[in-house]
Amino acid sequence: MKGFTAAITASMLALMAFPSSSMAADAYPSKPVSAVVPFGAGGSSDLLARAVEKTWSKYSKQPLIVVNKPGGGGVVGTEGVVRSKPDGYTLYFGYGSGHDVVMPLLQKMPYDPVKDLIPVARVSVHSVVIVTGANSPFKSIKDVIAWSKKEGKPVTTAVSVKAGAVDIALTAFGKAAGINIVTVPFSGGAEATTALAGGHLMIGGGHPSEVIPHIKSGRFKALAVVTPQRDATLPDVPTLKEQGIDVSTWGSIKGVAAPAGTPKEVVKDIELTIKKICEDAEFQKTMANLNQPVMYLGSEDFTKFIKQATADYAALIKQLNISID
Repeated sequence: MKGFTAAITASMLALMAFPSSSMAADAYPSKPVSAVVPFGAGGSSDLLARAVEKTWSKYSKQPLIVVNKPGGGGVVGTEGVVRSKPDGYTLYFGYGSGHDVVMPLLQKMPYDPVKDLIPVARVSVHSVVIVTGANSPFKSIKDVIAWSKKEGKPVTTAVSVKAGAVDIALTAFGKAAGINIVTVPFSGGAEATTALAGGHLMIGGGHPSEVIPHIKSGRFKALAVVTPQRDATLPDVPTLKEQGIDVSTWGSIKGVAAPAGTPKEVVKDIELTIKKICEDAEFQKTMANLNQPVMYLGSEDFTKFIKQATADYAALIKQLNISID
């Protein structure tokens, strides 16, 4: 009896020592996973999330469901993820967007994008393309600068959200060129490009997946790419630096994040699922058709990348003395 009691006691101690997170990870996922996109449907983050959603079931026993929660320049949906239960069933798709690496440098946030979220994996990085409408008199960046300086008027510009990656790129362009760029934010890239296509603004910025369909259809003219090198999806479009404007940015980083406190085993499970998806030939074909390069990084490397990108944006903001109203 004494030996039996000792065995039971040992078993209970072993169970107590076994981390509850490991038990949770063993069962994960036991129900559908929500992928929160904090922007409207049709933008680059939404398109990426839906491409992942399409392939997710090949590598997970539970489906992924995309949920759009736009508002506050991406803050509303992201804060919803931050405040959600850290169990791996509510994920943030689009982590690394402007409101994660740019906005905190310019204004107070209701959460800390670094401490309150775990970077799980990077999926892609999108460049920022400056475009104008087909009927615009502008044929180049030099035309935009010359018009603004001659007329002494601001250049109205469509951007996805305030203090986002596109907003900071266009604002930095104006600062470096010595012209007044007035950015007009929307609920996301899709709405911003629609407004520009409607002729409501003079120029606009967007990611390739948002603007290339308009360029191919003849509704937009591409004026510049705001990355250090030309974008492979638009090889004939020069960078700002090539046109004499010393400005370049990371563009918009697109990854997956989970609320702080999510068990490590669950984070690892999601990270491996995203890795398999990024290596999937069908997914790569879908992303190529969306003009979104697959640029996978695992959690550890993605965390370092986010810190570097944030530091680089901080340096750009300081160099050009950028602020927001």
